[in-house]
Amino acid sequence: MGMNIGSGGGSGEPEPMMDINTTPLIDVMLVLIIMLIITIPIQLHSVNLNMPTGTPPPPTKDPVVITIDVDFDGTVLWNGEALADRAALEAKLQNVAAEPDQPEVHLRPNKLVEYKSVAMVMASAQRLGVTKLGIVGNEQFVK
Repeated sequence: MGMNIGSGGGSGEPEPMMDINTTPLIDVMLVLIIMLIITIPIQLHSVNLNMPTGTPPPPTKDPVVITIDVDFDGTVLWNGEALADRAALEAKLQNVAAEPDQPEVHLRPNKLVEYKSVAMVMASAQRLGVTKLGIVGNEQFVK
């Protein structure tokens, strides 16, 4: 925008002459119209997906859940049954990992247990190939 202020005649107060330069405004409007024309076809493109039809078959059976509790003193319980040592735990985890359809293993540590006991169970499960392992019931370990 521009403004020209004239000197006026010989009177005391000169009159301002104001001329607005509209060329930059017209240029901006033309650029916006061109951008709109270019982007309209892009917005109208759609992606066609071939979705499956019909209903999926119902699950054949409920998932098997194995619960591993870690007590406050580090004792490991397999579905409520105390295990003697780490070798017994690893033998049971190896049997779980060998199944073609692995059961879900829910690890429930006591909130007073040391983390090394929980980490030992998790490391054994991972090393032996248990894929469906989760910690439930204690927010201390879920982060």
